[in-house]
Amino acid sequence: MVIMVKHTSGKIIKCDHKVNITAAFGSDLVLEGATSIPNKLIKMYSRLGITDFQMMLLIHLIRFMVEERECYPEPEAIAEFMESTSTKVKKELADLLDKEIITVSEYYDKNNNVVFEGYDFEPLFLKVSDGWANIRASEIEEAEKLLKAADHGHDFQNYRLRDNLSGLISTFEKEFGRPLSPIEIEQIQQWDAEFEPFIIIEALKRAVLRGKHNFKYINSILFEWKKNNLQTMESIAEYDRDFLKRRCGRSTRKDNESAAGSKPGGNQDTKEKAFIRSLYIKG
Repeated sequence: MVIMVKHTSGKIIKCDHKVNITAAFGSDLVLEGATSIPNKLIKMYSRLGITDFQMMLLIHLIRFMVEERECYPEPEAIAEFMESTSTKVKKELADLLDKEIITVSEYYDKNNNVVFEGYDFEPLFLKVSDGWANIRASEIEEAEKLLKAADHGHDFQNYRLRDNLSGLISTFEKEFGRPLSPIEIEQIQQWDAEFEPFIIIEALKRAVLRGKHNFKYINSILFEWKKNNLQTMESIAEYDRDFLKRRCGRSTRKDNESAAGSKPGGNQDTKEKAFIRSLYIKG
């Protein structure tokens, strides 16, 4: 007689011997889940001083935690799944700890009311985050250079001044690379009645350099300037500078608040991250 009990943990094995092996494999493939490793980590781990072996070791540590709820697996247990020895695994774990890729922290199990030690991956993902930020900052600086170079390739200012409306239409058609529709021409006529031509051209310039070849985007720029009564290039430039200062100020305050109570050296990290964030904010 088989006594039925409530299953709580451990590997589930089907008792029926009449099993289709392919279907059983598919069932286990789904029920045992998957270990998700971010692509950012895979692409960046070598830049963080993590070797191929150590990356595979980290994947197994994450799998132990996700699948088996084992936060501090023994080197012997890890070595069973790797082409290695427990001595090698122990040595590489020590190296990861020394490089502060991972650390050991205390965890609280609420259900069992116990505190235990386990590997902590926060230092790893902090390094990935900082590395990503540095790469993105470099990309933004490069993009800014390209935008400035592209700016010189557009003859925004030299449209026909003898007829403002015709000049505007001609400039839009040149930058859009096609004739304008009657509705688009009507929109330009409305702008021409409200704004000076150089203001409209400046809005077009910003849209084109950002790859936004649409009238809705240009109209949003003009609406923002009109709402703030910006009628000259000097007032627009001043508005851009003030906007940037406000955004940078908020970002810096948030960094300072998050750094309160942090370990020594945290203020320097905050300044560096504030600088990186400021690179994202362009007028």
